[in-house]
Amino acid sequence: MQLSVIIVNYNVCYFLESCLYSVQAAMKGVEGEIIVVDNASSDNSHAYLPARFPQVRFFWNEHNLGFSKANNMGAGVANGEYLLILNPDTILPESCIQTALDFIRSHPDAGALGMRMYDGRFCYLPESKRGLPTLTTAFFKLSGLIHLFPRNKLIAHYYLGDLSPEKVQEVDVLAGAFIFISRKLYLDVGGFDERYFMYGEDIDLSYSITLAGHKNYYLPNPGILHFKGESTVRTAENARHFYEAMQLFRHKYGKKTSWVSRLLVKLAIGIRTVREKIRGTGPVKKAISKPLAAFSLCRKLSDYDPNTPTIFLPGQPYTLEELFLELKRSPPKTTIRFKWPEATAIIGSDDPDERGEIILE
Repeated sequence: MQLSVIIVNYNVCYFLESCLYSVQAAMKGVEGEIIVVDNASSDNSHAYLPARFPQVRFFWNEHNLGFSKANNMGAGVANGEYLLILNPDTILPESCIQTALDFIRSHPDAGALGMRMYDGRFCYLPESKRGLPTLTTAFFKLSGLIHLFPRNKLIAHYYLGDLSPEKVQEVDVLAGAFIFISRKLYLDVGGFDERYFMYGEDIDLSYSITLAGHKNYYLPNPGILHFKGESTVRTAENARHFYEAMQLFRHKYGKKTSWVSRLLVKLAIGIRTVREKIRGTGPVKKAISKPLAAFSLCRKLSDYDPNTPTIFLPGQPYTLEELFLELKRSPPKTTIRFKWPEATAIIGSDDPDERGEIILE
C-alpha cells in the first residue's frame, strides 16, 4: 500500500466531511487508506460520518488523547509506505497527493514535506513554512510585531518571512496540518512527542527529521485550504501553551535561554492577555452576517465574480484544482463558502482566528 492518510477529529464533523470527500478525490489512482482517529467528539461525528464513508477506518477514543497521541495511534495501525498527517479542517485539490508522492520519491534527501496553505478567504497562511523557534521569535510572534514586519528576516523568522512562498524550498519546520512522510521515518524518530499539550509537536517532529539526516521541504503548488480557526482559536491561554511548548522544545534539545528572553515572552503573553480582555468586551464576532440568499451559487467558473459573496461547488462540474487556479487569478474580495455535491453542509471561514461557518441545508 502506498499511502495512509491519518486525520485526528475533535468536534468538527462537517468540516471533516468535506475534507474526506476531497481526500477521496485526491487519492484516485493511489493505493491507500484513510484513518480517522476521533478524540471523544461530543458532536454528531460518530452517528453521522461512518455511514457516509464506509471505506474509512474510524477509531473512537473514549477520552481526548490529544493531537500527538492520536496521530501516533493512527500511525501504529497504518499500512501505507507513506503517511499523510492531515487536519480535519483542510481541503485538498485533486493533484495534491500525487504531487507529494512524486516529489518525495524523486528527492532521496526529503524526509517530509508540506504544502502552501490558504485560509477560508483564500489568503496565504504564513505558517505554511517556518524557522526553528527561539524565545525571541516567540516574543515577536506573540506580541504581534511579526505582523507589522512580515518580511523582516529577524522579526519574521518564525514564518521565514524573508523567503518567497512561491518557491520549492528546504525549511526548518512543517505545519502539522499537512505533513507527508514515510511511515518508516515517522516511526524511527518516534512520531509526535506526546508531552506537547498544544503547539510544538510539529516543530519537534520537523527537528527530529533534520537530526536524522533528512530535509523538510515546502511545496508551493497546488496548495491546500486550511480553515484554521476550526483547529485553534487565538486566545491568551493558547499563547501560554505556545510559550510552554517553546520551553519544552528548548529544554529537550539542551538549548539554553536567557532571563531576558523569558521575560520578553512573558511580557508578550501579558500583552496578548490584555488584548483578549479588550476584545472580549466588544461585540461577539460572527463568521457571517449575510443570509444564504445573498450568496451566488457558482456553477461555472466563468460566472465567478470576486466582488460577490459566493458558494463554490467543486465537483459540479469544475474541479477544486481549477477553482484554485481561478482564485489565484482573481482573489475573492468578499465572503466565500464551499459545498461538495454529496455533503450536507456548506462550510467556510472568514477569519483564521475565529470559528468558521456551517450552514446545514
